[in-house]
Amino acid sequence: MKILVCVKQVPGSNHVEVDPVTGVLKRSGVQSKINPYDLYAIETALTLAEKYGGTVESITMGPPQARAVIEETVCMGAAGGTVLSDRKFAGADVLATAYTLSQGIQKSGSYDLIVCGKQTTDGDTAQVGAEVAEYMGLANVSGVLSVEDIQDGKIYLTASLDDKNVQMSVSFPCLISVDGDINTPRLPSYKIKKTLTEGTVKFLSFADFEDQDPTHYGLNGSATQVERIFPPEKNDQKHDIAGTADEQAEALYQLLRDKKLV
Repeated sequence: MKILVCVKQVPGSNHVEVDPVTGVLKRSGVQSKINPYDLYAIETALTLAEKYGGTVESITMGPPQARAVIEETVCMGAAGGTVLSDRKFAGADVLATAYTLSQGIQKSGSYDLIVCGKQTTDGDTAQVGAEVAEYMGLANVSGVLSVEDIQDGKIYLTASLDDKNVQMSVSFPCLISVDGDINTPRLPSYKIKKTLTEGTVKFLSFADFEDQDPTHYGLNGSATQVERIFPPEKNDQKHDIAGTADEQAEALYQLLRDKKLV
């Protein structure tokens, strides 16, 4: 069984600036980390490979420094991974991101199971996994809470549908997006980290893809555009109200009335 895990490098802090023109995050100079939800996806893949036999690889889209998250998956137990990196991919929305990933996955090889995290902490759309599956013509299950078994070419799992949990079986090949309650991710191995080589991570660019239409990638391939973005206004005004409890309550009531809040 061949398993592929989709991962992403996200800002390691919430103090990130946004380009007012393009509406995309300014990632340059910002400390990054692997998306927390993707750690659950990696653990799920590794656990399944250990239990039922198979190999685990990882894939990501991003600048060259995104190789760090692929190396982290290798330190956790993956056999290797691929970075999809090209200026033509920059500024992609969820649709263009999913399409780029689908092209990269098809170029990387064939897989029985693709595992994604529920969502990313920088976008929080929870759409990319399902859209990758749609582009690749795969069955997709989101909100996976547990995997019970794999047998006869099917994966048996439990998934959340908001108001209820459902049990189902899905035939391979397929894609699943796992929730954060599914497991406890293992720590990366320092010993493995010391053995990493340049060949551990492969790079693919736009030139490697079958689809050579640049309008399908990055900002050009994005169906959504940020019209306007701005930081929220800060209100640091305060009022000190003295007096007895009754006097304070009356003063507060009058203040709210003056501001037409009551």
